[in-house]
Amino acid sequence: MANAAPAVIVHPGRHVTWYGDDTQRIRAVAILNALLGSWGRRGGFYRPSKFALASYSLPPFKAPAKTWQDAFPGKYSIASSPVSNALIDASIPENNPAYTIKGWFVNGTNLINTIPNQANTLNAIKNLELLVAVDTMPMEITGWADVVLPECTYLERYDALRAAPHRKPALALRMPATEPLYDTKPAYWIARELSKKLSLENWFPFEKQEDLLDWQLKKAGTSLEEMKRIGVKTFERPTDDLYFSDDEQVEFSTDSGKIELYSAYFEGAGFDPLPKYMVHEEPAEGFYRLIYGRAPMHTFSRTSNNPNLTDLMDENSVWINPSVAKEWGLKADQYIWLKNQDNVISEFSVKVRVTERIRWDSVYMVHGFGHSEKQLKRAFGRGVSDTQLITNVLVDPLMGGTGMRSNFVTFITEKAEQEAAS
Repeated sequence: MANAAPAVIVHPGRHVTWYGDDTQRIRAVAILNALLGSWGRRGGFYRPSKFALASYSLPPFKAPAKTWQDAFPGKYSIASSPVSNALIDASIPENNPAYTIKGWFVNGTNLINTIPNQANTLNAIKNLELLVAVDTMPMEITGWADVVLPECTYLERYDALRAAPHRKPALALRMPATEPLYDTKPAYWIARELSKKLSLENWFPFEKQEDLLDWQLKKAGTSLEEMKRIGVKTFERPTDDLYFSDDEQVEFSTDSGKIELYSAYFEGAGFDPLPKYMVHEEPAEGFYRLIYGRAPMHTFSRTSNNPNLTDLMDENSVWINPSVAKEWGLKADQYIWLKNQDNVISEFSVKVRVTERIRWDSVYMVHGFGHSEKQLKRAFGRGVSDTQLITNVLVDPLMGGTGMRSNFVTFITEKAEQEAAS
């Protein structure tokens, strides 16, 4: 890599909350890229450009009397956005938060199968006075909701314009392919109707989202009509600044404007100014690190009851290295149960996949299966829920991210043994 520098990228990855030291671990990745000189260099990290969409002038909104950080003052002090597990903890009175959260709006997230430590999430839900779920499909969280606001799917609605940073600025339109089924509505419609009930409709001056989109697009020199034909519109960069020039005075978004290997900001907040190596726990004899991920045909746990997508993948499997399978006498397509380090046993069994694609000290499964709600007729009891087995959660003290790769499982091969253990 040093020989190829600066045409080198060490990619930080996606879903990077693993072991509870993730802020510093990803800082170490950024520092490594800096030492290799890859920021702003050809073959390294280019400088992205983003189209600046027009924003409609709205009345100023009154600042809330409390924020999520006021519940536990001083906790997760460098978090730039609300921390889900902090909101859940603040909903449980016995945690003694500075104020107790009484109600949730849960938007498009099946918290029961998304947030680790399910018992804690359910405890919080039982203490709420109101739980509203906005979702496109029935699932565990909608079963716990006092009110369900049924949203139509992405194929049935307009959404906000995508103006993500790229080599060239671009706008992308998501538009409906068909009319919404049943009594489902777009999120914009739901929010605007609620605003009317709360006398807040001044913040929703456009009756429909497509009216807002057309206004923004016309300000950008196009229109909703054109975007419905072309889908994506690319613009030229205003200047040729994809990479740093040799004589450019580059300024980074740090306190000093420079690359900071040593962070005075972190030091001032009471954290290590340089990342320190942490030794992570290894599995005990007969246990294997639980790794999870996604499948291309499913969206987390939200689509595992969809008939078309279920035809493509109707259950997950547990990937086991051949040497481990041989040691345990496991065969391909055999069904087993998993037990974690806290003696939590999977509610359902899972099919074995013997593969070289997983290390000998780990197992892997796709997230989003093992649903326990019987009304999910296609998904009920199909595969294992990795969330159920993630009971050891290592929370990053800097920003509150939940490290979920510190759980280990072993195998139970006989149902009688599984029933006795449970």
